[in-house]
Amino acid sequence: MKDLVERGHLLTEQVNPNSQNLDQMTALEIVDLFNQEDTQTIAAIAAARLALAEAIDCTATALRQGGRLFYIGAGTSGRLGVLDAAECPPTFCTPPELVQGIIAGGAEALVRSSEGLEDQAEAGAEAIAQRQVTDSDVVVGIAAGGTTPYVHGALQAAHQRGATIIFIACVPIEQVSLDGVKINIRLLVGPEVLAGSTRLKAGTATKLALNILSTGVMVKLGKVYGNRMVDVAATNTKLQDRALRILQDLTDLNRGEAVTLLEQSNFQVKLALLMHWTGLDREAGDCLLTDHQGNLRQAVQSLNRTIS
Repeated sequence: MKDLVERGHLLTEQVNPNSQNLDQMTALEIVDLFNQEDTQTIAAIAAARLALAEAIDCTATALRQGGRLFYIGAGTSGRLGVLDAAECPPTFCTPPELVQGIIAGGAEALVRSSEGLEDQAEAGAEAIAQRQVTDSDVVVGIAAGGTTPYVHGALQAAHQRGATIIFIACVPIEQVSLDGVKINIRLLVGPEVLAGSTRLKAGTATKLALNILSTGVMVKLGKVYGNRMVDVAATNTKLQDRALRILQDLTDLNRGEAVTLLEQSNFQVKLALLMHWTGLDREAGDCLLTDHQGNLRQAVQSLNRTIS
């Protein structure tokens, strides 16, 4: 205990003057206070806009060249990274290995607190080694307070392997800085309503940042047409209905015709649209998409077709 590092100076550990009487507030006053404080998450994202844009471009380039994206964190930060990674396959039809979430303590830590594991820097380094991270990959360390040893160990190991390092934290660089970080995304939301509980504003801002990062990367990779998820994996009734509505909205097909086209494309919305717009069969359309790295707009325009 005597060797504990003092963390009280960190922005995420400071006391919020607006909530000093939290235990005396009515339920409605608590709701109003949270609503007021949460506006700072939007401001924090706006302040980090340039770093987020750089992270999108950098990550998209790496993935386009065969790299992978890893999120790594502990506690809430780790859970948020795992959640974002898990949403990529159904939303963008990506292979599970393309975007991976790593949390201290593994899968069990997703549902049961294991915060003690975040103190093990060597465990973070081992997680990087197990996944054979290379210089083609991007590793995003997530740590609200910026000091998590597990994340530091992972990022140091990833940097030594030549990976591109992105660091998401909710404290200023002057309070915590790391060597080897290419892009710092600092989400300065201020002290929490419940002092030190970074699952609140810090967690919300981090979730917003991850939403933007992963979606932006997938847009750049051609996983989106307009604002439609044309690479959606139509694996249940909800997603199949969405796939059909995308086809109907972007073509002149009725529901029955959209069903037939979707079946002919083996339930691949992007391929179905290409087949409809170009008259190509499934095999030829698949080859054309491959030639254009899955970018539907570029594939169609390569045949001198105009689409809206």
